Amino acid sequence: MTSIKEFQQLMRTLYSGRDIARGPQKTMLWLVSEVGELAEAMVKENSLEVVRTEVADVLAWLCSLCNVLEIDLEKSATSKYGDKCPRCKSSPCKCAIR
Repeated sequence: MTSIKEFQQLMRTLYSGRDIARGPQKTMLWLVSEVGELAEAMVKENSLEVVRTEVADVLAWLCSLCNVLEIDLEKSATSKYGDKCPRCKSSPCKCAIR
């Protein structure tokens, strides 16, 4: 797999039946749960391998949510970000740090 589109298709192939049955709200809750696990791994774990695993889970659940909602994640991301910051239109970003 070399693209977000291909990974999203893999998640569709593996899990679409379950994801559709679960629905968008419960799939979103799973995604939030995985983000929480990533945050916990960042704070409590001293292992880059654990963080890598959680990052993969977050991406998988984001793709599942996009599949349920019929959103092409790669197209949405590149449409908004393209090759520059959507706010200041620069690359690299020149926005003031908030």
